[in-house]
Amino acid sequence: MNALQRRTQRDGWDQAAARYEQSWQNQLAPVHRVLLAQAAPRPGERVLDVACGTGLVTFAAAAAVGPAGPVMGVDLSGEMVTLARARARERGRHHVHFERMDAEDLTLSGGLFDMALCALGLMYVADARKAVCEMARMLAPGGRAVAAVWGARHRCGWAEIFPIVDGRVKAAMCPLFFELGTGDRLASLFRRAGLTEVATETVDARLEWRSADEACGAAFVGGPAALAHSRFDLPTRLAAHREYLESIDEWRTGAGYAVPGEFVVVSGRKVT
Repeated sequence: MNALQRRTQRDGWDQAAARYEQSWQNQLAPVHRVLLAQAAPRPGERVLDVACGTGLVTFAAAAAVGPAGPVMGVDLSGEMVTLARARARERGRHHVHFERMDAEDLTLSGGLFDMALCALGLMYVADARKAVCEMARMLAPGGRAVAAVWGARHRCGWAEIFPIVDGRVKAAMCPLFFELGTGDRLASLFRRAGLTEVATETVDARLEWRSADEACGAAFVGGPAALAHSRFDLPTRLAAHREYLESIDEWRTGAGYAVPGEFVVVSGRKVT
């Protein structure tokens, strides 16, 4: 099952990569700011960004540490890594490197980094405990780990995307998606990985899209449902879009939407 989940996530995010930033960059900016504030990157520090996607957090961290701070982003999706590398070349960020890598099995020596970040990636891995342990392994003594996940299901207005898609593909996309953001779950994984000074912050945000097309594009094309959506025929797509828009209708703002979303950000430090 774990191998199947990894393959499904890899293929799904390969499918979503081209639309990801367009769909989610502005919507995720509030939690990215909190994650980076918790990490507090300083000039010259070494940074690892796990499940980096196209590098939204990676490049922000790279700007903070400056050219003297080596930065690496890793992601399971080869398409995400390809796009991130292209952005690094375009921006002249020669100290930023991207590699395709599994968050649960980082093929790097331990103790190489001053901070390990993961922005909204842990919900998709087969074994979140193992991924957090890998983040901790990457840290030098005194290093910081910070991860963000989506919060409680009932506080994420777009959450109906999962049953809407699952009901049409007869397979659960992310059955435990909201579990990490519930209660003390993620903080507990940090402590079990040996991290100390563990702290949790909750972030409430509004995810704004200007139109129904943008909202559906984010949910079905640029996000976790992309692989399933790519296999739908046209009637199935239209029916799924209609059902999803009905599920977020209470948050319409004229032609657009302002959908509530909750995030949980957890930080910790490696002592030895």
